Amino acid sequence: MSLKIDVRKIDDVYVLDIKGKILLGEGDVKLKETVDKIVNDGGRKIVFNLENVPYMDSSGLGEMVRCYTTVKKNGGDLKLANLMEKLEDLLSITKLITVFDVYDSVEEAVNSFS
Repeated sequence: MSLKIDVRKIDDVYVLDIKGKILLGEGDVKLKETVDKIVNDGGRKIVFNLENVPYMDSSGLGEMVRCYTTVKKNGGDLKLANLMEKLEDLLSITKLITVFDVYDSVEEAVNSFS
């Protein structure tokens, strides 16, 4: 299954509904292009909805960090919602759970911006 990203807006927050595995190649490139476009269009509040992401490799993880850095450098914030257990474990092991703001739902993540 190739990575699919649907972008929707809740007020001024961009929610990326990500479906599939975030892997080296198509997955990390698609994520980069989507976030770069939002930031270039002036978007500063982004939530990754990861409820349909069963797996992420090291390049996918690296791309998430790059996206986070890009958004932060432009005065914005990127938050994560609906992590599957495997992804939560991965972020814990790599200590990246301390870098990202992680929420149980998209609604909680969106509300945290106010």
